[in-house]
Amino acid sequence: MVEVSPEEFEGLVAEALDSLPGDITIYMDNVVVLVQEEAPAEDPDLLGLYVGVPLTERGVSYAGSLPDQIFIYRRPLLEFCRTAEEVVEEVRITVVHEIAHHFGIDDRRLHELGYD
Repeated sequence: MVEVSPEEFEGLVAEALDSLPGDITIYMDNVVVLVQEEAPAEDPDLLGLYVGVPLTERGVSYAGSLPDQIFIYRRPLLEFCRTAEEVVEEVRITVVHEIAHHFGIDDRRLHELGYD
């Protein structure tokens, strides 16, 4: 497992978010990105997770809802990678993957785009 401190890992997530094109981030609405140490017990190898209502499915009843959540799981990502460079790349891919879900892009389309 690659060693990356929690603080450094959060920095990698922030860098991945900062690297997104500005025209994408201005459309992100009512969503928070959180780093957690472990994935849920029922899926311990999960690298990231989007929990919420995608922008494409929101209607008038969505107003006043709590923020959607994007979870990035530190330990599974570090265990998945063999080098520090892989960690940087996988964090970026995972962040993009989960943000895509926020925009209503499903796993099939992400696979077509190369974000497995």
